[in-house]
Amino acid sequence: MKTLYAAKTIEVGVHPTAHLFGLTFDTDIIMSTVLAFLIFMYLVFAMTSKVTDGVPSKIQIFWEMIVGMVTDLAESAMGERGRRFVPLGVTLFLFILICNWIGFLPTSMHPGQSGEIFPAPTGDVNLPLAMAVLVIVWVHVESVRARGLGGYFKHYAQPYAALAPINVIEEITKPITMTFRLFGNLFSGGLMIAVMTTLLPIYAIPFGEIVWKPFDALIGVIQAYIFMLLAVLYFGMATSHDESHDELPAETLGALQASH
Repeated sequence: MKTLYAAKTIEVGVHPTAHLFGLTFDTDIIMSTVLAFLIFMYLVFAMTSKVTDGVPSKIQIFWEMIVGMVTDLAESAMGERGRRFVPLGVTLFLFILICNWIGFLPTSMHPGQSGEIFPAPTGDVNLPLAMAVLVIVWVHVESVRARGLGGYFKHYAQPYAALAPINVIEEITKPITMTFRLFGNLFSGGLMIAVMTTLLPIYAIPFGEIVWKPFDALIGVIQAYIFMLLAVLYFGMATSHDESHDELPAETLGALQASH
């Protein structure tokens, strides 16, 4: 009976909306995205105001850890040319992480009965799709710059011309897989909380959330890292002149295969 009640109570993909010029906007997702942007900019300005060559502050150490992680990844995938994409990788990782963790804020007026005022914006398909499309379009622009227009179209026929349709399909599916990998994992975490708050007795809801939240937080970190990892590796493959991708180190290729 409780399962039937949960099925009737939990609404999937329902948001407060506003309409403008014939378009529908999810207002809670927009507010959460703006909040994530403000948090990101606060961290940027807080770091730049305290950066020093001497003893670093905690926030400088935090930024240096992220920059160092992305730099190592980019250089392992592309060598020196990978440094150009470090700012993008850092921005993607930190912004997505903030978006993922916004879902931990207790902003529901009535837990189990009403939605969060500030849900995780990456738990809605629109933001992950927008970021994935932005990354893939940028990847193709960089590919044209690195190979020239002729080389760009020629690489679709590698290693054999007969494989061109498969290579085109692979490029089309890249933003789709990036989108649903991020969206699906974040949405499932929110859905798990909704299921617990619907099925558990009211006195057990806080305990259920305390048990699940650490796993949800870890998932948020992993998914932010995977999205950034895929973006960097796609840039590496797009700007490489080696069509077999042998230029990428074995550990980098292994990470790419594992992410799929």
